[in-house]
Amino acid sequence: MKVRYLPLLLLAACGSRQESRTTEPTPVTAPVPTLDFSVGSVFRHDTTSYTEGLLFHDHQLFESSGANPNDPETQRSMVGILNMNTGKIDKKVELDKKRYFGEGIAFFRNRLYQLTYKNQTGFIYDALTYQRVDSFRYQNTEGWALTTDSNSLIMSDGTSTLTWLDPTTYQPVKTLAVTQNGAALDSLNELEYINGYLYANRYLQNYIVKIDPATGKVVAKIDLTSLVDAEHVKNPGGDVLNGIAYDRDNDKIYVTGKLWSGIYQLNFPH
Repeated sequence: MKVRYLPLLLLAACGSRQESRTTEPTPVTAPVPTLDFSVGSVFRHDTTSYTEGLLFHDHQLFESSGANPNDPETQRSMVGILNMNTGKIDKKVELDKKRYFGEGIAFFRNRLYQLTYKNQTGFIYDALTYQRVDSFRYQNTEGWALTTDSNSLIMSDGTSTLTWLDPTTYQPVKTLAVTQNGAALDSLNELEYINGYLYANRYLQNYIVKIDPATGKVVAKIDLTSLVDAEHVKNPGGDVLNGIAYDRDNDKIYVTGKLWSGIYQLNFPH
């Protein structure tokens, strides 16, 4: 009798050990924290500007616009200095909108760099005269946003991958897969490098993400839904959130959107 029951006892014991293994707690990834923000000063923005890039350089705010596909006759693809009191743009560079759609911009070592949307081509201008001095090709299928960490140019292309470009050869020296809670985060748009972190708009979304450039992980986000809603109430023709500029000299951050009426100075821990 004992011999007959022994296998049953062994099966019960094995089953008990297996159950113990499967009930071990699974590690849980903490959700990305949302940073609180407040709005400081508000400045005028050109409501005809289909914003693609926004940055401070030499104490001035620069904007790059694309030709709005919904208004191809009147829209322009250009780069200029934005007067924050009037909202008007003093044009410095303009592309042939029949051939190119202007995208992100960055200043690096006395040069202004500009991406184009689908041409896999970037243009380089003298930062003082704005005369075109060169062009370059990139492997990414599309060009979206551009910034710099003072060593390389960093571009987004609408995917979840950011690309570091050598500013001399324009060849990729690094790529970074961006993730949020372990999942790839695509549609990364306008970029700004602030105090060792990358900040990015996510196209068609109302928030900005803060990215650790060492790991690609999103470490925080700023939900700007209330700001977007307020802009659309006073300016129904406004489009999506897009544009992040950091005034390093005064440690202030500004955001805007395509066809928006305002540029908003935001306060949040950075």
